[in-house]
Amino acid sequence: MSNILITGSKGQLGTELAAINGQFPYFKLFLTDTATLDITNFSAVENFIVNNKIDIIINCAAYTNVDKAEDEVEISNKINFEAVKNIAEIAKKHALKLIHISTDYVFDGTSQIPYSETVLTNPKNQYGKSKDLGEKALLKINPKNTIIIRTSWLYAVSGHNFVKTILKLSNERNEIKVVNDQIGSPTNAADLAKVILTIVPKIDCKNVEIFHFSNQGKCSWFQFAQEIVQQSKSDCAVLPITSKEFNSKAYRPNFSLLNTEKIKNTFQIDIPTWQDALINCLKKINEIKEGKPKHS
Repeated sequence: MSNILITGSKGQLGTELAAINGQFPYFKLFLTDTATLDITNFSAVENFIVNNKIDIIINCAAYTNVDKAEDEVEISNKINFEAVKNIAEIAKKHALKLIHISTDYVFDGTSQIPYSETVLTNPKNQYGKSKDLGEKALLKINPKNTIIIRTSWLYAVSGHNFVKTILKLSNERNEIKVVNDQIGSPTNAADLAKVILTIVPKIDCKNVEIFHFSNQGKCSWFQFAQEIVQQSKSDCAVLPITSKEFNSKAYRPNFSLLNTEKIKNTFQIDIPTWQDALINCLKKINEIKEGKPKHS
């Protein structure tokens, strides 16, 4: 039995990890959020780890509001950089396994081919910069048996995300406009959660390793919205617009598709397509609506 600390347990990924814990009976999860554990407080985190005999940390906690981060530089850096530094130092001191979740937004979006783990980061917005600082702190401290998993366009049955926003808007409106010049791959948090708990026992590395995980295939946000509307059988029209027309506060990469070959080959895992992953998520959302169990 291994004791795992999950930070950010009320977020999309943390919620999915908790939901599938029953499939991994050899793990005991300690679920924490900002109310129960301040990850920016070194001694609070260390005391929690010692008192609960934690063996593994999965850091799902993050400041993820991309537009708001442009104004809240200090708080985004505190959570995405300074807290990560704390966790890395504690993991090294107590010889813990550590999985840290990062983002495709550490890249500048100028590539023409999927980003591999060896490409140099070059974030163009504050959210990406704060996550990049967290990665660099981890790499510098270099605790043994630690991996960084970069993911993209995360969504789940819970929380605020693109899928739920499109479902809501397509119910309320006759048409919606969605950006068609940003390319990437959506990631169902349920798939990422399953992979994380599957690979934890197999992590064995002297230096920090980086892996990329997203569902397979690529699309624009516009195509993603089209698929959501089509699968939910809505009559709402989805219209394409440019990033310039959308006019968001923070810059978003035009291309942030992740190359996932390394994680597939290293851990011998299969990754569903983004279309299949979406169908699974929508099915669960419908089950919740109808009052059926959230996870079968």
